[in-house]
Amino acid sequence: MPSILPSRRLSVAPMMAVTDRHFRYFLRLLSKQTWLYTEMVVDQSLIHGDKKRFLQYADVEHPIALQLGGYDAQRLAQCTRWAEEWGYDEVNLNVGCPSDRVQSGRIGACLMATPNVVAEAVHAMQSVVKIPVTVKHRIGIDHQDSFEALCTFVETVAAAGCKTFIVHARKAWLNGLSPKENRHKPPIQWTVVHQLKAQFPQLEILINGDIKSLAQGLNHLQPYEDLPAVDGVMLGRLIMDDPWALHNADSLYYGMEDPAINPKDVLDVYEEYLQEAMHDGVPMGLMLQHLLALFAGQKGARQWRRYLSANMYKKEAGLEVLREAASLVTWEAN
Repeated sequence: MPSILPSRRLSVAPMMAVTDRHFRYFLRLLSKQTWLYTEMVVDQSLIHGDKKRFLQYADVEHPIALQLGGYDAQRLAQCTRWAEEWGYDEVNLNVGCPSDRVQSGRIGACLMATPNVVAEAVHAMQSVVKIPVTVKHRIGIDHQDSFEALCTFVETVAAAGCKTFIVHARKAWLNGLSPKENRHKPPIQWTVVHQLKAQFPQLEILINGDIKSLAQGLNHLQPYEDLPAVDGVMLGRLIMDDPWALHNADSLYYGMEDPAINPKDVLDVYEEYLQEAMHDGVPMGLMLQHLLALFAGQKGARQWRRYLSANMYKKEAGLEVLREAASLVTWEAN
């Protein structure tokens, strides 16, 4: 764990089947400062499963946070202790996922209805580690969506020791909408997150949801509609749909030099990681599947996607698949 960590001015959201360790490694080649979050790991899966599978990451991924799903305070505390032992910089509790499967295990957004349960979990988690325990949540659920209810949730959980709240700026419908629909059908309400910062100036409040560019995210780090700036921006679908969008994060958000200037150069560096991982038996397709949109908007981007899609999952796929696909793209800096 680095002795001095950057602020959470910018982070990449935990996304199931997206922010695996291979994609995180690639993103770290684009930004040295941005916080990276794992996919959600359910507490019982970690307790009863292969810890290396769930917790493994590369040292270069710091700063990195483990997101946990669960409600049982003691199970979550045990998993949080393991996270610290493995060197994670933060543990985040998922109180935002609206899927039926997750709800059936009392995980995710349904926990907003029971702030005391979340508070008990946070207290137990924070009491066994020195790293921060944070919470990611919605601005409300179903008909429990008033600003007063949101403030009650935050106040209750903050009293248990949580100092950082990552707020997806839309409510979640637990009944009637699919997880995909919950990502775009409830209207985005950025103002509510800034109001929350005004209500709790002592807390670290990060905003998430529908931020379509790094430049747009900067608007939230300054006063917004006569409300105070939030403390950080979390990006999700933007990075999933266009990983290269992260390439100038360090200069825009941290005033530091960007490590990457050309995605083809980044792929050359990524090759070393790919070769080592393939030697350990990791299939090529698993490590390239999140890079299909890397050259979005560039000449040859379609050919890149088609070639990778057709070849990267073949049993014999190797580095030549990546090299051939990259040769189909003409990169022109914007």
